Amino acid sequence: MITEPTNINQRLIRLTSLAVDYCNACERAAEMEHDEFIDRMLDLLPRIYWEFFDISSEDVVSLDEFAEFSDYVDEEYYESIRRPIEAVMGADDTFLETFEEDMKYSDSPIAASIAESLADIFQPLFNFASIVRDTEGDSIVEAFLQCKENFEEYWSQTLCNVLRALNHVKYRGGE
Repeated sequence: MITEPTNINQRLIRLTSLAVDYCNACERAAEMEHDEFIDRMLDLLPRIYWEFFDISSEDVVSLDEFAEFSDYVDEEYYESIRRPIEAVMGADDTFLETFEEDMKYSDSPIAASIAESLADIFQPLFNFASIVRDTEGDSIVEAFLQCKENFEEYWSQTLCNVLRALNHVKYRGGE
């Protein structure tokens, strides 16, 4: 489905705003209570997934090739996001990862971290929002295409897995 360019631009602006909201929530994790943080993630993650799923690369008009942008999130910044989320999640941070490739060959369960998963999602979304900010919106399409490619190859599965884990913590009461 090809969408009007104006509509796509509006959706990309809304998606940028959603990415910024997610990044802000991750950056402010230490200021939130456990349940408040989980609720915020359960609010944002499905909407982020839907937007990246629903806007196809063919819907946006861009040059055939686009420059790769540098990463804004280095290891130190990544850890400054991951650690507070891990602290907020406490004992609920670990979940069993069923889609891990190594799981096929393992007799024991493979644990994953909610904090690490959310930080893994933070990284491409922060890069996306930062590119849009730093180029004053001029590179929104290119930033989206780069983030969309990364979404399809990697973090869409991470998002689904961590959403399942957060849902489990929310509705089982963090036992």
